[in-house]
Amino acid sequence: MTNGKIEKVAVIGAGVMGAGIAAQVANAGVPVLLLDIVPAGAAEGGDRSAIARTAIERLKKTDPAPLMSEKAARLIEPGNIDDDLARIGECDWIVEAVIERLDIKQALYAKIEAARRPDAAVSSNTSTIPLHDLVAGLPETFRLNFLITHFFNPPRYMRLLEVVAGADTDPAQAARVSRFADERLGKSIVRCKDSPGFIANRLGVYWIQAGVVEAIDLGLAIEDADAVMGRPFGIPKTGVFGLADLVGLDLMPHINASLAKSLPPADAFHALNRDLPLIGRMIAEGYTGRKGKGGFYRLNTANGGRVKESIDLATGAYRPSARADTETLKEAGRDLRALFNAPGPVGEYAWRVMGRTLAYAAGLVPEAADDIVAIDDAMRLGYNWKEGPFALIDRVGAAWLVERLKAEGATVPPLLEQIGDRKFYRVENGRLQFFGLDGDYHDVVRPEGVILLEDIRRRSQPVLKNGAASLWDIGDGVACFEITTRGNSLDDQVLDALDRTIKLVARDYKALVIYNEGRHFSVGANLGLALFAANIAAWGEIEKLVATGQKVYGALKHAPFPVVGAPSGMALGGGCELLLHSDAVQAHAETYAGLVECGVGLVPAWGGCKELLVRWSAPGKLPHGPMPAPAKVFEMVSTATVSKSAAEARDMLILREGDRVTMNRDRLLADAKARALELVEGYTPPERVEIVLPGPSGKLAMMMAAQGFHKRGIATDHDLVVADGLADVLSGGDADPTVPAAEKDVLRLERETFMRLARTPGTLARIEHMLLTGKPLRN
Repeated sequence: MTNGKIEKVAVIGAGVMGAGIAAQVANAGVPVLLLDIVPAGAAEGGDRSAIARTAIERLKKTDPAPLMSEKAARLIEPGNIDDDLARIGECDWIVEAVIERLDIKQALYAKIEAARRPDAAVSSNTSTIPLHDLVAGLPETFRLNFLITHFFNPPRYMRLLEVVAGADTDPAQAARVSRFADERLGKSIVRCKDSPGFIANRLGVYWIQAGVVEAIDLGLAIEDADAVMGRPFGIPKTGVFGLADLVGLDLMPHINASLAKSLPPADAFHALNRDLPLIGRMIAEGYTGRKGKGGFYRLNTANGGRVKESIDLATGAYRPSARADTETLKEAGRDLRALFNAPGPVGEYAWRVMGRTLAYAAGLVPEAADDIVAIDDAMRLGYNWKEGPFALIDRVGAAWLVERLKAEGATVPPLLEQIGDRKFYRVENGRLQFFGLDGDYHDVVRPEGVILLEDIRRRSQPVLKNGAASLWDIGDGVACFEITTRGNSLDDQVLDALDRTIKLVARDYKALVIYNEGRHFSVGANLGLALFAANIAAWGEIEKLVATGQKVYGALKHAPFPVVGAPSGMALGGGCELLLHSDAVQAHAETYAGLVECGVGLVPAWGGCKELLVRWSAPGKLPHGPMPAPAKVFEMVSTATVSKSAAEARDMLILREGDRVTMNRDRLLADAKARALELVEGYTPPERVEIVLPGPSGKLAMMMAAQGFHKRGIATDHDLVVADGLADVLSGGDADPTVPAAEKDVLRLERETFMRLARTPGTLARIEHMLLTGKPLRN
């Protein structure tokens, strides 16, 4: 550890969680030692580290991928506890992720204490064993450096990290690990008390158990139950039963038993924790969820079919899945009080599960957490709820909730009594505040180095705004362009706002960041508008939109100020082209970028082909000559390749040398702003370049490759039509290959080819199919 930095990590335990934690450490570019036991019967001279080595190989094949790149895999070194434990002395942080048995963990801790450096941190990934039990009887030197770091599965994708410090834990050590997990591993840290189940699982397990038990008691179909527990409350559409299938039914009895053992006798969980013979039978027969033969839901592939089936909670038999009865949900809309009051089993189920879950959450402060923000953050980050329980209580009304609980003779948590008819959250002087146990409101404080656009919105007005985008002043002479359409799709209003932004920033600001806090940076052009225009033969309007996009994107690239694209999630089609026209990219690690237009029968036409050709033609990227760059771009674009991470986007040259990656989503805007300010001094716009293209012979070579795929059944008939158009653009068409092509020439080919393909029935069918199903049509 140099200057308090964590530069190497050891993970002990190469199971699913341990290997996943090791993968995320490697994703951060940090070397990691992965250790497990020596396999039973391993002979001297055999592979005594086979368990860890096999786990690393499994990481490379798992989907969704735990690793962000092949390079990351090379940073994980396998070993075994018997032969290699002494090597933890090289490590700054040792993570224990072995079986949930106190005796095994404590025996391992004694060995770790003998081998680790005195300043190295040690943590457990336990989700069930209290910290004070883990360190009981261990020396003070160990207790000072020990904490719990509870990752959620899969560690790459789940942002929550629950951190528990003990009575003897050195606060500086806890802060050091938390800072590393935040900045390097991309985790949002929620500090928990040393209480059973910590926060997310304490509340989440109660909610799941309530959801299952109450559906059985009310005789509700699981489709209806999941519909109630999903969209109305801002919970993923998996609801309760779909989530149980995802997590694994076989884990439910173990987690419930652990909580029941450690919770105080008066805890409300005990009333729900009863034996469920149906689940026991399903587990015994291998119906453990998605990892087994199926769970509450399954896909029946008998006789070559693919029929989605659901279990009948009353009979235990599978039946074809039915559409949920959503009439009551439609009538209630977003009015949760109306849903709770709705007559019939749907309203009763909503109340029995969520009404009581909200009350249970209110009882966890201060037992499990110091404040309501920690509870809400844990459920948002750990269970993907859109809003935490206290934000949901604000929608219902705390006073109403108390009245309903009292009418049923239920226990009312003191916090609910205390708040009365006030709200748990409020905005005061442009600042978000939460209700504290002292009866006062306190500012929600972001970690140092975090800037959120949602906070800027509360305290300021946009500099520029229309129905599709806004421009915000984020301080220090930097403006932020935010797309606000559904999926942050791109249309004429977005382009108009961006055009006006370029002029305004040139006059009043130093730099521009393109960023938003939606799920995705941009899913690309609005296909619905394009299809509508095509159906009424408004070809002039479509061509105008293409030309406008080329003009605005070109103005963005050559603006007299630096532009930094800051993507997270999907950056597809026109969204990817925005990044290609930025001076620099500060990407969230989970950025999935690519030019996907061929999937809907079109070609990139806002300069995407041109920009990729320029990048792959740069010296040193590919062998010299006019053909390698077009061939590489043809391969990527014709197959609609999308990066599975920012690291892969770098391999595709969507990110370049000098572009940077932010691991923590909450730090993306601050990092992008800092990058933009770095570029200000001495900034000059990029010069326009010429590109050497191979001409007709190059197109012929590309089409021969496409026809080969067609003969093998990989490419469809319309794929060949689209490939022909793409090859025309990338080869330079009929141009003389001895004369370098100007950027405007490639843009013209993009535009002409796009319009030609847009008129074909095959392309119109692809667009319509994508809009209806969200999936590409193979025609």
